[in-house]
Amino acid sequence: MFNKVVLGGTFDVLHIGHKKLLQVAFSITDSVVIGLTSDEFARRFRASETPSYEKRREKLDEYAKTLGGKSYHIVEINDSYGVATLEADIDCIVVSEETLLRAEEINTIRYKKNLPKLTILVVPLILADDGKPISSERINARQINEDGKII
Repeated sequence: MFNKVVLGGTFDVLHIGHKKLLQVAFSITDSVVIGLTSDEFARRFRASETPSYEKRREKLDEYAKTLGGKSYHIVEINDSYGVATLEADIDCIVVSEETLLRAEEINTIRYKKNLPKLTILVVPLILADDGKPISSERINARQINEDGKII
């Protein structure tokens, strides 16, 4: 069991892959920090329109409340690292295969700041029925739904 676990994302469509990341994070600690990208940061790297921070936060909060009554807080992040490079009491980061390199960068930054290294827990990507990874982009393009079913 970890002291405090962090994970982050845009969560523009709260799909089954996001839910798996959250489930894993909540299953290994009593305290989760969820970094949620600001509207400005989300617009920098998204091709399609992203729902507002408040709407994304509301959906994330609703789902997090279903994960066993554990302590969590959602924090706005304005870069790819968020609070993971700041808080000494965080000891684990939950990422997907796509964001593993970012977690390794976070550990490099933490090392330079004399903060303890984070345990990196990689959750495998969830595949849609067509064998390709589920993503918000594919959902927004109406190729699949939030559960990976072909539309």
